[in-house]
Amino acid sequence: MATRIENINSDIINWAITRAGNNLEEFYMDNPDVLDWIEGNKKPTIKQLENFTHKVHVPFGYMFMSEPPKEEIPIPFFRTGAAPRDKVSLNVYHTIQIIRDRQNWLTNYLQESDYPDLSFVGKYNDDSDYKEIANDIRNTLKLPINWASKLGTWEQALDYLTLQIEEVGIIINFNGIVGNNTRRKILVEECRGFVLVNNKSPFLFINSADAKAAQMFTLTHEIAHIWLGESAGFDNAKMLPADDPTELLCDKVAAEFLVPEIFFREKWNNSQNIKYLSKVFKVSPIVIARRALDLDLISKTSFFEFYNNYTAEFKTKKENQSSGGNFYATAKKRISLRFASYVNNAVNENNLLYRDAYKLTSLKGNTYEKFINEYLYQV
Repeated sequence: MATRIENINSDIINWAITRAGNNLEEFYMDNPDVLDWIEGNKKPTIKQLENFTHKVHVPFGYMFMSEPPKEEIPIPFFRTGAAPRDKVSLNVYHTIQIIRDRQNWLTNYLQESDYPDLSFVGKYNDDSDYKEIANDIRNTLKLPINWASKLGTWEQALDYLTLQIEEVGIIINFNGIVGNNTRRKILVEECRGFVLVNNKSPFLFINSADAKAAQMFTLTHEIAHIWLGESAGFDNAKMLPADDPTELLCDKVAAEFLVPEIFFREKWNNSQNIKYLSKVFKVSPIVIARRALDLDLISKTSFFEFYNNYTAEFKTKKENQSSGGNFYATAKKRISLRFASYVNNAVNENNLLYRDAYKLTSLKGNTYEKFINEYLYQV
């Protein structure tokens, strides 16, 4: 006979349901057995309670706590507007945990292997000149000022920039879901990305559900955070920064890095076609519009009119695209080949168990083996 759980805490059940982003009334309509638990009509078996915790994404042990735990995000999450900066959805919260676990492991590994600190982390502060920071980032990444114009597409520019960034010791994870769970999407409207900064192994997370050219701006904004030594997350609603000195500075750095003022004014004098200029600089048309706004070349009214029209057009195109793709090609972006190589080295050195490697990469068993053997060092 199956063992049943006594004394279910209804407050914990309700907290777990709403924490996962569900409406209580709707959840109980779809799951009447759970409603019977809190009303005392039935008692769940261990298996039933485990299934419930999997559905709402909470550890099984939470069900036996006297009150809900306080879950705090380890970084400020900047919002454009007045939204709270200390709360995120469960999907974003769990993604931050995944990336933080990777960073903690890699930091310890690099320390034990006597890797030096990265000299550019925290090199500047909020009082620094944004052009000086942008130039220092370019020099560190060994990029000429007009590097993007020499590449054919936004995708090529993003891939090349990613490679240059990882070459200096920064890890970049591109993902639009929690781990590999396609049912747990990370909304662009809530999170375009976040950055976890330390002196050994800064980690960047980019929401891959965003447009490729928009990802370029998020990536550069996050790099600026590393040069300032400040961890943060952000939504950058309508491509506008939060009202915070660090965010405003990072936006200026990103804009100058991607669209240098001296070249932009020269091109603008010849053409005010935003979509054409976006192809020249390999960034989103919205970034071009933002740059024109920042330099007082267009009005706020013109900017928001363009923004609304462009996002509506992009949304329509995205809805018409298929969502297929190669799992392993996607995994290379989700995990970072640089990070995966550290994990593989640690396994080969007998400094990391396979079960821990599976957890760090969100890959298991044969899937992990195939990824390492066939895709890790693929040229």
